[in-house]
Amino acid sequence: MLAVPDIALPQRRRGTNLPKMGDFNQAVILDSIRRSDEGLSRVELAASAGLAAQTVSNICRRLLDAELIVEAGKETSGPGKPRTILRLNPRGMYAVGLHIDPALTSYALVDAVGTVLVSVDEATDLISSPGDAVAAMGAKIRSIIAESGVDEQRIAGVGVATPGPVDAASGTVVDPPHMPGWTRVPLQEILRQTTGLPVVVDKDVTAAAVAELWAGSAASSTDFVFVYIGTGIGAGLVLNDEVVRGASGNVGEIGHIITDPAGPECDCGRRGCVKVTCMPETLVAQAREAGALAPADPKKPASLPDDVAALAQAAADGNPAARQILANSAQLMAGAVSVLTNLLDVARVVFGGPFWPQLAPTYLAQMPALLARLSVTTSVHSVDVVGTIVNSGEEAFGAACLVMEKTFSPKAAHLLLDSKL
Repeated sequence: MLAVPDIALPQRRRGTNLPKMGDFNQAVILDSIRRSDEGLSRVELAASAGLAAQTVSNICRRLLDAELIVEAGKETSGPGKPRTILRLNPRGMYAVGLHIDPALTSYALVDAVGTVLVSVDEATDLISSPGDAVAAMGAKIRSIIAESGVDEQRIAGVGVATPGPVDAASGTVVDPPHMPGWTRVPLQEILRQTTGLPVVVDKDVTAAAVAELWAGSAASSTDFVFVYIGTGIGAGLVLNDEVVRGASGNVGEIGHIITDPAGPECDCGRRGCVKVTCMPETLVAQAREAGALAPADPKKPASLPDDVAALAQAAADGNPAARQILANSAQLMAGAVSVLTNLLDVARVVFGGPFWPQLAPTYLAQMPALLARLSVTTSVHSVDVVGTIVNSGEEAFGAACLVMEKTFSPKAAHLLLDSKL
């Protein structure tokens, strides 16, 4: 009789032995292997997934034949037959990520274990028609693939992260801020035609939450709010190890949470919304008015990233006005975030996005105490505040993770049986 080694395994999603559940079970096995740094044996997979040994063996054989996983040697732990360790094959699958921002368009080619093989940034084309600009993005993707030498047959698809709102069902970006003329642009269809690859489109904040979940370890919290600070501010929600998207794919639009009832008037008609109190461009305007930043030079094109970086540097250098502006923004943001943490009862808040590195010193110093004071669950659990584990400037990696999520992550929706079965 085979001796099963006594190994403590992290809690993972369980599979099902019901018929017709092959796709879900395969995703469970892939996800378990992906989350294990050292790899897992078939015996460990059966134990962690709650599947019959023969089911696991059949799934692993299919994955080995498809070269999505590899056998990575044998290990002995106690009496019995040595374990054959299974790991993801980095060259078994690839994904392309495309992150569209009003200022910068980023591309990434990522392998199955999340290594970025190619990374390209270029200024976003807001002069050409949106259709032509997106078609050029598709041509750039084709060029990146051709120059990489990667087998195109192993590319699972293109993930696109874009400012919202989006029509997720059709892969259309509806009316993103700071991108004039980009009204109901069919990103998915244009890119599918120009690349010849499957395309998935999601909001940038959702892609960032997916990347955080994808890059985290098996021991990471499976319930958190991801606050994305870019040209706009949004929130991604991860509950029970799954990214929540909402009815139309637009969950996390927090721009109209009121942070200061006496604040500036918002375009929604109310006062003090996140959209007019916490946005990076608002902080820059306040800094110029307070003299913490020099007036804008009309002879130079405006650069919000440069202005925010200058504001953060002024605060670091001890400028009292700059420090006060960032401190005030942390307090207002804490009020908005506490609405989410109290509503959802999560124990972790993750901050990220293009402007997070500049705000991180102030926010990480002040936000934990602010949320502790505003949280209704303080007597039950604390609310951790952390920065994203995904490096700044890797937003296209998050877009590629949208493809990986569809391939590797088991979804509860996959358990819905077709009515014809």
